[in-house]
Amino acid sequence: MSDRLDPLRRALRAAAHPLAGCSLQALPDKGLAHDHVRLIGSGWLARIPKQSQMGLAADRNLAYQRACFERAAVVATRPCCWGCCHLQPICRAGIAGGRNPGRTACLPRDLTAIVRALASLHRLPLPTEAQRAPLLNDGDPLGALFADITAQATHLPLSGVDPAAAMVIEEELGRLSRLCAQPTRPQRHLIAFDGHPGNFIVRPDGSAVLVDLEKCRYSYPGLDLAHATLYTSTTWDRDAQAVLSEGDVAAAYAAWHRRMGSAAGDAARWHMPLRKAMWLWSMTWCAKWRVLSRAQVRASADGEDWSAGRSEAELVAHVRERVDHYLSLPVVMQVLQGFDALERVMAP
Repeated sequence: MSDRLDPLRRALRAAAHPLAGCSLQALPDKGLAHDHVRLIGSGWLARIPKQSQMGLAADRNLAYQRACFERAAVVATRPCCWGCCHLQPICRAGIAGGRNPGRTACLPRDLTAIVRALASLHRLPLPTEAQRAPLLNDGDPLGALFADITAQATHLPLSGVDPAAAMVIEEELGRLSRLCAQPTRPQRHLIAFDGHPGNFIVRPDGSAVLVDLEKCRYSYPGLDLAHATLYTSTTWDRDAQAVLSEGDVAAAYAAWHRRMGSAAGDAARWHMPLRKAMWLWSMTWCAKWRVLSRAQVRASADGEDWSAGRSEAELVAHVRERVDHYLSLPVVMQVLQGFDALERVMAP
């Protein structure tokens, strides 16, 4: 990470950025997508992408992330974005962190604040089709999600996953395929698509702030609610881990509905199908990471690169332990049983 500080310093100076004179401090490696640098004394952070999780070229990745921050800037529960700049030869950087002092989310205590923050994003007026670019705006977001999951699932055979666990995942993929064949769809809104609890901080007033807006798109809020409350999300981050009860999760969904009001539309009947879809996305990503993390670091700054060489050994060990845990048959069965229990709790 230290080799990123000088390029960042030079880029800030070349852009005549108001923060160019700040001393820089590399923060501990906590994520597979970004390095973070504190601009000491300013209250700001620099996010330096290690790769594009969406497979974008470096320039497009930076532009997409900036659009995510700007698109969400009309709600109070967001970090600020104060310009972007490029690092050469790395060609990946952005000042996209905010002046939002706070603490790590603590579950289940802060779960209501998290879903209210997501609702603030979901309540934003839907722009016209022409105004939604460059954010993803698939003609059929459910079908596009299924295609992503199916592509990730191609890594299952090489991932070494328990055959019984793989069979369960394949069965759930079949159910999702049949759902996609039906004509009905939930209402579309701006969503984060990466709203796991580790991506939030909680302000002194108790409100939550989503600080990672890299993958925003126009899709279904149920995916965000799932990502905020699934076992594979709430036990992912090293600093914000908790196992939620079915009552905790049901209460979170109810808090989201109260915040959304009539804007929720027919979301309730889609909560469980989208929850299962988001779990499938997470599980097939785990298989994908298990395979692709073995590769060498790519020389190019463009696109996806899940190589373990892009992150510090401690973080990679944590991710590997979590991936192994989630892909184990006992945990797969535990999650499926949790779906059934939650359906009973949330039944009208």
